[in-house]
Amino acid sequence: MGRSLAKNIASKGFPLSVYNRLTEAEQHVVPKFLKETADYHIQGFTDMEAFVQSMEVPRKILLMVNAGAAVDAVISQLVPLLDKADLIIDGGNSHYQDTQGRTKALDAKGIHFLGVGVSGGEQGALKGPSMMAGGATDAYASVQPIFEAIAAKDKNNRPCVALLGSDGCGHFVKTIHNGIEYAEMQLLAECFSLLAPSHAYHEIAAIFNEWNEGELASYLLEITAIILTKKEGSDYLLDKVLDQAGSKGTGSWSSQLAFQLGVPASMINAAVTARYVSVLKEKRTQLAATITRDNSEVVVDVQKLKEAYRFARLINHYQGFEIIKAASEANQWNVDISETAQIWTQGCIIKSRLMESLTELFKQETDLFKHPTIISEVKNSAKSAKIILNNAFSLDIATPCMSNSFQYWLSITSEKSSAHIIQAQRDYFGAHTYQRIDKPHTEFFTTNWNING
Repeated sequence: MGRSLAKNIASKGFPLSVYNRLTEAEQHVVPKFLKETADYHIQGFTDMEAFVQSMEVPRKILLMVNAGAAVDAVISQLVPLLDKADLIIDGGNSHYQDTQGRTKALDAKGIHFLGVGVSGGEQGALKGPSMMAGGATDAYASVQPIFEAIAAKDKNNRPCVALLGSDGCGHFVKTIHNGIEYAEMQLLAECFSLLAPSHAYHEIAAIFNEWNEGELASYLLEITAIILTKKEGSDYLLDKVLDQAGSKGTGSWSSQLAFQLGVPASMINAAVTARYVSVLKEKRTQLAATITRDNSEVVVDVQKLKEAYRFARLINHYQGFEIIKAASEANQWNVDISETAQIWTQGCIIKSRLMESLTELFKQETDLFKHPTIISEVKNSAKSAKIILNNAFSLDIATPCMSNSFQYWLSITSEKSSAHIIQAQRDYFGAHTYQRIDKPHTEFFTTNWNING
């Protein structure tokens, strides 16, 4: 992504200096890049000091390195070479709390710092990514023309980049973007699994392509249809792909952050767990050999599945944006939710027609379940979700994300839950107290549950 972003920046007419460490394995990186970009105004370096000195002050340095210790290592190399008012930008998938700490530490040295989430993969970085910035207004202003030039453009030609809030805000929002992405990917995998017993790959691809022509259109739906038609010789390539899904941490971070904020993220949690279960290939194979599956002849209704997919996606996006809203309030970021959705309409992995709709809906109401259009769609498609889940149980097909979407809907729309049992249990074994429905909710009680009366 670093190479792609550099090419993107240079192609927009901005002079550029690039640096890569000089190791035996990477000694050809800079010469090769300069050869590829000979038509652009680019200087290449393997010496850090020469790289820093090549730039006009105040300098603007974008880091594209792995999150964690590598970021701190590069910053520690840079700081002695920089002047006050220089700017360091972390364009990787850093944890937002690390970004907050780095912002504070560098600010004390008079050096500006931006944490910028970049989505779109290698091609997005080259052709126009979605970018989520966090930091000080003046620091962002110094690179805003560059960012707006290289970012993807929405249907109204607005750049898909913005300063969303201070310090770690940009990296937090990017993390939740990835959490939503995990659930969106898992939902499509589940739709495939439900269709596969009764449809050939090319038929499933045709179904997905049909969905992609309407309100369900998305980048992930588009590429999934393409994947289903890819052949290696006479065989479908998908049949040769090992069913173990990798992950790089941002999905689990999304779950952890939601837990810390006390915000339900059941679909992200389910998607992350599904990836972890997929990795247990040996254990799954051993257990599968001990199980006899029912030979159900259920055929999934494609229209019902389409409605169930719509239902689950709405729940997923609702949960994702609720996490961002809670974090914004807790950190006083004042994130513009509509602007966040707008940034995600192009250039990123979760770009979709739904995101375009949400951009406008959030201008009216930031709680999607208070918006009549959304709540009506959820209510109308819930019945289909229930039917599809019954099909999944009959077929013995795991649908963790879709199941969680429906369970969340049942829970959030239940006036009376079973939590009173839990509160009584907590008070029984730990005297944790409880509130009463016949008393003010500011009062708390404890009971000796072993004595009647």
